Amino acid sequence: MSDRQVGVIGGSGFIGSWLVGVLSKNHSVRIIDKQPSRAQPQLWTEADVRDADRLREACRGCDVLYNLAAEHRDDVEPLELYRTVNVDGARNTCAAAEALGIRKLIFTSTVAVYGFPVGEIDESAPPNPFNEYGRTKLEAEKIFLAWAKRAGDRSLTIVRPTVVFGPGNRGNVYVLLEHIADGRSIVIGDGRNKKSMAYVANVADCLAHALRLGEGVHVFNYVDKPDHDMNELVAIANETLGRGRALRVPYALAMAVGTACDLIGQVTKRQLSISSVRVKKYASSTQFAANRVLESGFRPRHSLRDALVDTIRHEFLDAPPRAAPSPATPKP
Repeated sequence: MSDRQVGVIGGSGFIGSWLVGVLSKNHSVRIIDKQPSRAQPQLWTEADVRDADRLREACRGCDVLYNLAAEHRDDVEPLELYRTVNVDGARNTCAAAEALGIRKLIFTSTVAVYGFPVGEIDESAPPNPFNEYGRTKLEAEKIFLAWAKRAGDRSLTIVRPTVVFGPGNRGNVYVLLEHIADGRSIVIGDGRNKKSMAYVANVADCLAHALRLGEGVHVFNYVDKPDHDMNELVAIANETLGRGRALRVPYALAMAVGTACDLIGQVTKRQLSISSVRVKKYASSTQFAANRVLESGFRPRHSLRDALVDTIRHEFLDAPPRAAPSPATPKP
């Protein structure tokens, strides 16, 4: 298993940078990305996942390919980018593997393929994506699965992380923590809605663990347990930061504001930071089971609570003073 040539497509990104840090301890790693790597620029090879010819040449000599390249934000324009990056990128990755005789692929998908979960769901739940990100990731999964079935000696691992957080990330969890740090935390409803989350260092370790898996198809959710509800998340953040209690907003009032913002956005042709969908997601429970990855032998090194506390301290207590906060509302 040691000293493989591992290509990490999308290795300059947030999760990719952490993964490269783990892999480079035991393997030769090539970062394949359209953007330079800030963490390890000496490992970078320029290639866009949408450019099939350039991608194939960048992958030449690799024994294993990871595909982490994705359009994932909810404000991507034009919408066609979801398809060209997520779907065409999957097709180009598989074509490169086919042409170069690479028999092991590891794909980072998302729990967004399930849509809005009802209860805690595992990998057997039927996919039901509600947005272009989830839909195109599900299409990408099908392309990888078709590649795996074309030969019996191929190995495919699909990892579906829930929302990922950690030092340096500026995604949904950071925005929530930022509002708490600035004394603007909001709990919608009774705050008992639970949120599955994943710490980036554990996600990177899980992806590295996939190198050990043999032939065939392996599909895993990735979640760090136990799930915390919004009351617990706010309490952990406030305790770490020494802040007071969060502002509580009735769900009906929050939905009314979100619906009003939907109408304003339609009239003004602007995408506002508040919407009925975001309110619904923020106040809903989103829980996923991740027993299957544990059954494969993986064990996370970091507890969820410790990871949250460490991230909060890194971003808001140890970091230099930040600029004045924007008025954006935290996304789920």
